Amino acid sequence: MALSGELWAELPAERRIFCSVLLFSWAVYLWEAFLAHRQRRVYRTTTHVPQELGQIMDSETFEKSRLYQLDKSTFSFWSGLYSEIEGTMILLCGGIPFLWKLSGQISGHAGFGQEYEIVQSLVFLLLATLFSAMTGLPWSLYNTFVIEEKHGFNQQVLVTIYADYIAPLFDKFIPLPEGELKQQIETMAKSIDFPLTKVYVVEGSKRSSHSNAYFYGFFKNKRIVLFDTLLEDYSALNKEPAEGEDGENEETKSKTKNKKQGCKNEEVLAVLGHELGHWKLGHTVKNIIISQMNSFLCFFLFAVLIGRKELFTAFGFYDTQPTLIGLMIIFQFIFSPYNEVLSFCLTVLSRRFEFQADAFAKELGKAKDLYSALIKLNKDNLGFPVSDWIFSMWHYSHPPLLERLQALKDAKQE
Repeated sequence: MALSGELWAELPAERRIFCSVLLFSWAVYLWEAFLAHRQRRVYRTTTHVPQELGQIMDSETFEKSRLYQLDKSTFSFWSGLYSEIEGTMILLCGGIPFLWKLSGQISGHAGFGQEYEIVQSLVFLLLATLFSAMTGLPWSLYNTFVIEEKHGFNQQVLVTIYADYIAPLFDKFIPLPEGELKQQIETMAKSIDFPLTKVYVVEGSKRSSHSNAYFYGFFKNKRIVLFDTLLEDYSALNKEPAEGEDGENEETKSKTKNKKQGCKNEEVLAVLGHELGHWKLGHTVKNIIISQMNSFLCFFLFAVLIGRKELFTAFGFYDTQPTLIGLMIIFQFIFSPYNEVLSFCLTVLSRRFEFQADAFAKELGKAKDLYSALIKLNKDNLGFPVSDWIFSMWHYSHPPLLERLQALKDAKQE
C-alpha cells in the first residue's frame, strides 16, 4: 500500500487528475449497478400485491407494472454499461481534443480563424450533439419499439414524438368549471391563506395517462393546474365511446367503466392539500435558495479553476485552454464527486419535504382521502409499489408508496 501511494504521488498532477476522473466514474457506475441489481431482485421476487394494497390494486395491474419495471431496469443496465465504456474510450483515445481540432478545421475552412473561438465552440457543440444522437439512436429505438411497445405505452414513433415535443406547445389551460369541486378548492386555499386566483384543467390525457397537479405564479398571483387525468369526473379516458366506435363492444365498455382513471373530488382535494403543504411549509422557497446557493458556489469554483493549466493538460489540451472545454471539464468531470453528494443530500431533503407535506394534508383532515389517492395515482402512473430500501434511499426523491401509506395509516384509522 505504501509503495502504491508513493507511485501515485510521483505521477504528474495531470495524470492523477485524469486517473481520478476515470476511477470515480467507474466507482459511481458500479455503485449504481449494485443498486439496480438489488432492485431487479425485488422485481423478480415480489409477485403478489402487498397486503396493504390487496383490496384496491388488482393483480393484473400489479403484474403489468412489475414486468414493465423489470424490463426497464434490465435495459438501463446494458445501456448504462455501454455509455460507461463509450465515455471511457472517448477519454482514453483523446476523443475530446480530436473533436475540438476537427471543429477548428471546419470553422477554418468556413473562413473563421483561431481568433473566432465562439464559432469553433458552436461547431464543437454541433459535432458532439450529432455524435451523441448517432450513438444513442439504437438504444432509443430499442426502448421505443421493444420495451414501450411490448407493454402498450406507444403506438408508433410519430405518436411518441408528437406527444412529447409537439403537443405540449399547444396545450390549452381551461378554467375549471364552476361547481362543488372548484368551491371546495377555493375554500381550502382560503383556509390556509393561499393567494389563489385561477384554477385550470389541462388535457394531459392527450399525451399520457399519467396524473398530476401543481401550482405556479409569483407573490399574490397563484394558480392551480389539474391534469384532467387526475379528475375522475373530467378525464377523457373515462368517457365511453359512442356505440360501435373503434370497434368497442359491451364487454370492453364494461371493463373500461370498472377501471376508471383519476380520483374522486375528496381525493383531489387531498392531493392539493399535499401540494399546498409544500407552499405553506416554505419548501418551494427553500429549494430556490438552495439552487441559487449551489449556482453561486459552482460558478465561484469555476472562476477559481478555469485558469489551472493542469486541468486542460489532463484531457489532452496542451497548448490551448478553450472556455467551452473548461466548462465541460470542470462541470462534467471535476465536479462529479460534489454533484453525487449534492444529489443524495437533495434526495434526502426532498423525501423529508414529501413526508411533511403528507403530514400537512393529514392536519387538514385529508389522511383517509390522501391514502386512497396515493394508491390510485401509483396505479394510474404504473408505479411499482415495492422498492429495495438502499435503491429507494439513493434514487427516489419521493418516498416509496408503502412508506407514505404507513405514515398516513394511523391518522386514516382514527
